Amino acid sequence: FCPAQDVHSSGFAIYTQGADSLGQGNSVTAHLKSPSAIFINPALINQLDGTQLELGTTFISPSREIQSDTGASFKAENLNFFPSTFFATRKLNDKLSYGLGVFSQFGLGSEWNPTWEGRYIATKSELTTININPVVSFKVFPNLAIAAGFDYVFLNASLENKMNFSAYSCPASCADGNKKFEGDGSGYGYNLGLLYNVTYDIAIGASYRSSVDIDVDGTASFDLPAGLIIAPLFPDTNGATTITLPQQVHAGVAFKGIDKLTLEGGIRWEGWSSYDQLKIDLEQAVAGSKVSVVPKNWGDTISVLFGGEYQLNEMFALRAGYLKAGNPVPDETFEPSIPDADTDIYTLGTGIKRNNLKVDLAYGFQKVHERKKSNNIDDDTSTALNSALSANGKYRTAIHMLGANVEISSETTAA
Repeated sequence: FCPAQDVHSSGFAIYTQGADSLGQGNSVTAHLKSPSAIFINPALINQLDGTQLELGTTFISPSREIQSDTGASFKAENLNFFPSTFFATRKLNDKLSYGLGVFSQFGLGSEWNPTWEGRYIATKSELTTININPVVSFKVFPNLAIAAGFDYVFLNASLENKMNFSAYSCPASCADGNKKFEGDGSGYGYNLGLLYNVTYDIAIGASYRSSVDIDVDGTASFDLPAGLIIAPLFPDTNGATTITLPQQVHAGVAFKGIDKLTLEGGIRWEGWSSYDQLKIDLEQAVAGSKVSVVPKNWGDTISVLFGGEYQLNEMFALRAGYLKAGNPVPDETFEPSIPDADTDIYTLGTGIKRNNLKVDLAYGFQKVHERKKSNNIDDDTSTALNSALSANGKYRTAIHMLGANVEISSETTAA
């Protein structure tokens, strides 16, 4: 129920929240001077003068293929995504700043041909979230700022896969059915930030985003072929589940001691162990049961980030970054809807500033390491491994990301 294409992270989190940060591999927790700092570390908005607005989007184009143990190969459908953002900040006085962010923190999706080998595991998966995040930043001392914010998260998701009825005596066309669960819900959380300028050239930044519990109400529906004698066992019915979006921690150290150059190294921790199972409670019994429980047993992850920005002149800035990300999915629950693996991400970017207007552009290439599926997740018609329907084999994924945003400031400042 929570499947999605992995993007710039492990699991189904989204970190393309601004072209400025994307161009530096998201290693900006201690130095980002952009309204999108609301997402990465809201304590940073204390550095922004006047009123600032930022609007942006990221074009994300994934490609995924499987070399099956059966000898066949399959490619996922070519889906493109455009997660977009809006950020606004206002400096009230020397000590107090506030802001608002609207962005998608988790989401995207995957789609496979409805006749492919793993169709009984997954065919189409979609997840969309919208986070509305007001924040306040307060400068405690000249070199120390803290921040806090409130998160309201709305989630919409759907999951589809085929059903294997080949064991029942019915026409050949009765072999496959289709099931779909779709629902939505909302939840609340909070985020915190800290910025400490150790010296003029060294800064330490850290931020925390809480987990968010979302109660999802939805509907399970079944498209069953005519002639299936057990069709009454699969009524359309309402259902409910609770999704826990994981807590996240960012930390980084920035160094500004080289003329025109800012460098930062950091880490990111994600609490994916909150996704231990997928449990759906149904109003009516489906195949004799009102409860569906699928083990997930995901684990927490740590990622390492490096990035930098070189201010070429007052107008142009050049950026680059690298991110090494772990993955939360264990071998025993690894499957096609989220075939995550360890990841390397390489990014480049630029910033163009002219008076009150700044445009940021960035490109990122995400290489997901090849991973082997060799477990007994298959068509779920027996406890034995059905090798012809398990989609076991080698999974390969690559993702291209192109980000752009426009920032408008009420203050004319140097780049």
